[in-house]
Amino acid sequence: MKKIILTVAAVFAFGLANAQDGKFKVGAHFGLPMGDIKDGYSLNVGVDAAYMWSISDDFTAGITTGYSTYLGKEYDIAGFTVKPDNYSVIPLAGTGQYSFSDKFFGGLDLGYAIAIAPSGADGGLLYQPKVGYQTEKIEVYLGYKGISSNGSTASSLNLGLNYKF
Repeated sequence: MKKIILTVAAVFAFGLANAQDGKFKVGAHFGLPMGDIKDGYSLNVGVDAAYMWSISDDFTAGITTGYSTYLGKEYDIAGFTVKPDNYSVIPLAGTGQYSFSDKFFGGLDLGYAIAIAPSGADGGLLYQPKVGYQTEKIEVYLGYKGISSNGSTASSLNLGLNYKF
């Protein structure tokens, strides 16, 4: 975890030292749970916020946070209906984005997801590679989000939309 915090701090410091201006973006994402949690959860939804600095003409880096929750789904076990509590996190991450052209980009978020629900849940290493389409004010992306902790991963395939200020 120390390495993750240091990486996020380094990206933030590098951006402040080398950028003249930054861009703020906010958005939302929706995703289908995959892997270890797909049987107990039906949907991943959340909101995102990021502040990005131009490092070069084609590359931006910054910090990102937000709120993301995996919604528990009902299922039957031996005649009993069971619904797990929602798994919710606040991500804290460094983020980078490379523009392949004026319209297409690839990016990566890397950091830590702080678990806030249910009580006693573990946070973990957060990673999210993504590709997308962008205009001057809008981004639409497809990403794979993973939160790894104690040998298991909460993951989802997400579709996101961001508005750039």
